[in-house]
Amino acid sequence: MLDVVDLHAHYGKSHILQGVTFHVGPGEIVALLGRNGVGRSTTVKCIMGDVPPEGTIRFKGEAIAGRRPHEIARLGLGYVPENRDVFPALTVRQNLLLGEKPGRREARWSIDEMFTLFPNLEARADTPAGVLSGGEQQMLTMCRTLMGDPDLIMIDEPTEGLAPKVVEQVGLLLREIAAKGIAILLVEQKLAIALTISHRVYVMGHGRIVFEGTPAQIRDNEAMRREWLEV
Repeated sequence: MLDVVDLHAHYGKSHILQGVTFHVGPGEIVALLGRNGVGRSTTVKCIMGDVPPEGTIRFKGEAIAGRRPHEIARLGLGYVPENRDVFPALTVRQNLLLGEKPGRREARWSIDEMFTLFPNLEARADTPAGVLSGGEQQMLTMCRTLMGDPDLIMIDEPTEGLAPKVVEQVGLLLREIAAKGIAILLVEQKLAIALTISHRVYVMGHGRIVFEGTPAQIRDNEAMRREWLEV
């Protein structure tokens, strides 16, 4: 579904991504792990068109490298950034409605389903998004992206700074997403949640993929974890 081959990216003179190659299959949950600053967020920004990419990016067989973000989104690729990018002056309900993409097939998600999954959002449906807690804003951002009915969703650090109970809710939502056949590329630092829900795992270091395997292989490889993951 998503194929990335020899991806490079620069910020000025800094060579951030240095030949990243990986793939995500239909319905797969794939985690992209690594320490801060190794290029994980830059990778998803390149895929989404927010950072100029060099290399090959194909989504559902179609070349998307160099396209604009709104064009990529219309193909069915969703993106949840790490900065909880809500529209603060709009209500929760209005934020969700903005996520809908007119003219697509019957969507797999509805506002009612979002409210069923997260009763807190329903209770605050008519509240401006800017006054929500950090956890509620994270839930809203993820739900708004789902309202666009993506075939693959890239989620950048969804549990960063969240309370343990909200982290558990994020894990439940990710499982719900996968149960509907939507592929997930998960950028995450918390090994516990990534290794619990992922089918495959890539580890990044120094702008490259340094390990590919299953969650079980990650757990069994203490030397790799110590070199590339543990702080």
